[in-house]
Amino acid sequence: MQDTYQALSVALEEDLLPLSGLLHQHGVMHRIFEEGGRQIVLVGRQDQAQQVQDLYEAWRAGDVRIERTRHASQDTTIPMRAVLLNAPVTLALILLSVGGFLMYLYMPMNWLDALSFSSSQVSDNQGLFQAIDGQYWRLITPAFLHFGWLHIVFNCLWLWDLGRRVEQVMGHLNMFMLFLVIAVVSNASQFEFGGGGLFGGMSGVVYGLLGFSWAAPQLQPAWPIQPPKAVMIFMVGWLLVCMSGMVEVLGFGAIANAAHLGGLLCGAVVGVVFAGFSRLDSDKAAAPKV
Repeated sequence: MQDTYQALSVALEEDLLPLSGLLHQHGVMHRIFEEGGRQIVLVGRQDQAQQVQDLYEAWRAGDVRIERTRHASQDTTIPMRAVLLNAPVTLALILLSVGGFLMYLYMPMNWLDALSFSSSQVSDNQGLFQAIDGQYWRLITPAFLHFGWLHIVFNCLWLWDLGRRVEQVMGHLNMFMLFLVIAVVSNASQFEFGGGGLFGGMSGVVYGLLGFSWAAPQLQPAWPIQPPKAVMIFMVGWLLVCMSGMVEVLGFGAIANAAHLGGLLCGAVVGVVFAGFSRLDSDKAAAPKV
């Protein structure tokens, strides 16, 4: 879990927008929020805390000036290559999902069977561990299988939007571990509650990231990953519509509702746990030493 460190605590009436722009120009990722009647500036690395304090003092003393021009705005735009490099795990998951879709389109069916949750020889009434029969990759690989253009495009777009934000806050290793946990829970939920037929898709993980992104900032406001309320209403509303059976009645095929719900709940629980520990670490770092 990525720690955060308090760099500044200033009065509420002070306008920190110019300072925020200055920090962005120096490549310092930060978060400004209100706590206890003060404005708190948090950074991701301990060495950046002193850098923020030095820039703040220089700015207040008039030693540095920030010009808000169109040219400066263009200069601070992050190149697409840098964005991709900041979220390699999310990008890898998207590429593997595209690979799973191409496998569905062009490869023999036995290849697909090898990556599904359970072999086609397994009956629906067998338990979880009987279904995977020691082939533990089956707990993960169904997330990469996709069965239509709408399926793969929808999941990849949401995975990129949610996943890269979470990865930038959590770090690459934690993002990978988060994916593994959500994938196992969502796939196992679908098998246990939805039956042992062929299922797949990254949507269980997408809903897990949605749950994580919504729950974690409730405890750790330094993580700017919470999706807009309209997005939450749309995604949860779509989940409820799918669970009602209306989508299947309209002929759009079977929906892995158990995977979606399991992923959403799993992501929210993990988000609360991670954010809780991060908040405790932040409070300890910010506590005055006597």
